[in-house]
Amino acid sequence: MQSTFEHFFNVAKRYFVKSLVGFLVINFATVLKAEPYLPHDGGEILEKLRATAFDPTAHEIHQLRARLAADPTNSLLACQLARRCIERSRTDADPRFLGRAQSALAPWWDAATPPIDVLVLRATLKQSQHDFANALADLDVAAHIAPGNPQVWLTRATIFTVLGKYNEARQACLPLAQIAPGLVALTALANVSSLTGSAESACGLLRNTLSAKNSASVDEKIWALTVLAEAEARIGQNAEAETDFKNALAFGQHDPYLLGAYADLLLDQNRPTEVIDLLRNETRADSLFLRLAQAEAALTPPPATLADHLTSLGARFEAGHLRGDFVHQREEAQFTLHLLHQPRAALQLAQTNWQVQHEPADVRILLESALAAGEAAAAQPARDFIRTNHLEAVQLNLLAEKLNQK
Repeated sequence: MQSTFEHFFNVAKRYFVKSLVGFLVINFATVLKAEPYLPHDGGEILEKLRATAFDPTAHEIHQLRARLAADPTNSLLACQLARRCIERSRTDADPRFLGRAQSALAPWWDAATPPIDVLVLRATLKQSQHDFANALADLDVAAHIAPGNPQVWLTRATIFTVLGKYNEARQACLPLAQIAPGLVALTALANVSSLTGSAESACGLLRNTLSAKNSASVDEKIWALTVLAEAEARIGQNAEAETDFKNALAFGQHDPYLLGAYADLLLDQNRPTEVIDLLRNETRADSLFLRLAQAEAALTPPPATLADHLTSLGARFEAGHLRGDFVHQREEAQFTLHLLHQPRAALQLAQTNWQVQHEPADVRILLESALAAGEAAAAQPARDFIRTNHLEAVQLNLLAEKLNQK
């Protein structure tokens, strides 16, 4: 049985490098836009679904939902179900499980001071909705009630990292390191350091820690390797980054964030065929589907599937607009710039996205779209961010230099 902290780590870890919801949009095009599709061949595969007949997690979720339905104000049951659902939403790239998690917490959703576990899970779900201010407000209360709870500090560090508020993220990592020393806390600290002018030393720390922490869990090692590989890629150590991405993939866990980060490295090295091989069955998560389409567009001639993939991606973003969901503006900006070749529209999306979050990918799309649109001044916030935080990134520096020449 996982400890509460270990399980929460599995849920929260990916937010250090990318907001979870960036992965989690199902294709609603057939519901909201297109005519029903009738296969021409009875043997045609419409979609590959994950097997659940002997899936212990699916069975556990089913049992927990039944028990909670009979006792809906049991906070222990509700938290257990919510945690399992959040974890499943990440591994399956299925946002419906986030809705189920919120439903489990419904009796306490508007409560000022719910039980501490409910409070932290509520903050996690608000974070997934990009409701960062209210997520942090919940965590402020939680830190006052339970300052020794590592979940509180991990989530605070997570949110501040996504927001690009690195001083606050570092401050949240310090109590985490005191309460729960080990690979999790060291990876969190190294991640912040790698984004604030100390990438080389952060990579060295992670390499040494990974060698020393043989008792760390598989999830912890995958996360540390992913953070390390991304930092290496940012500073141009591509061979080392590829080795560490492959070492993380070798654990055999389905990790959408890891797949996307490795695909980014391959795309930057103009290796689209390898991206297609990596992601051909990963069309449920928008961020992976987007990278697959980018790889297809990089081939000459592009494969016949590209046109359908562009239509499907466009329909997904349109469906998000109809739902009032604007948490995927980074991905939509990338789609609009790189695949629709509409730089001014992409720039507007990138600017709106910049008002919400400041991760390296947010910096990059703002620089790229401003450059493509011929509006160098629009990229000034991203250039200021790079300078202020001493962000080391070969690709970002190249883009900033090109903008300086405009």
